[in-house]
Amino acid sequence: MTASDNIEPRSLRLIAVREKLLYSAFLILAGIGYLMALGLIYTVDHVRDGKPGLSVQDIADDYYGNRSGTRLEAAIRGPMASHLDSIDSRNTIVAWLKSGTPEAGFQSRVKPILQQNCTRCHSPAAGMGLPDLTNYQSVLKVARVDTGKSIESLVRLSHIHLFGIGLLLLTVGMIFRRAEGPPWLMNSIILIPFLSVFVDIVSWFLTKWDPVYAYTIVIAGAVMGVGLGGQILTSLYQMWLWRGSLNQEV
Repeated sequence: MTASDNIEPRSLRLIAVREKLLYSAFLILAGIGYLMALGLIYTVDHVRDGKPGLSVQDIADDYYGNRSGTRLEAAIRGPMASHLDSIDSRNTIVAWLKSGTPEAGFQSRVKPILQQNCTRCHSPAAGMGLPDLTNYQSVLKVARVDTGKSIESLVRLSHIHLFGIGLLLLTVGMIFRRAEGPPWLMNSIILIPFLSVFVDIVSWFLTKWDPVYAYTIVIAGAVMGVGLGGQILTSLYQMWLWRGSLNQEV
């Protein structure tokens, strides 16, 4: 072991102003980005159960599905609700689904609604990879019971989140490691968000199996948010306002 092995990083309050500006700009943008992510979750999921506000049931319906209804019904009651021109249009589609999805009813009542509101994006010509809603046979594929996100989708989202959020937490943690405080507390604040992300993503797959695990998704997400927010706010505070003892253990 060399002498350099025992050298701690400089406290946040002791670093140069330009370094403080660099770190602060990143932390503020990271915090805003996280708030935007929460906003996206709310706007996409808050109407899945047909009630105002984001609830655990909304989260469960996203991963487990609403198995009393179809994928198309879940979409027009949830994330796609705002794209329909009226509640009457939604009710017409739902009534067709409940009647057994007859082709005659699709051609006369449902297809005009989809053409007016949906097929600009939901068509092969749009090239967006969304379900095709331009013809009867294609619509039947989403007129099946809604079983939530597919395993393929969960795997894809999982690797994106593990890499993306992992890198975010690493970068924020590299700044926060210079913050002053009891070692046990500071170490816990660094570690807990990583564990929370892991638990959160595992819970996605468990909720696909049993909707009760949606509570774990909510709790893990909240813990991760508190941990990340704590690191950001503590780092900013100690960079610009903290006047603690120089002898305080890091």
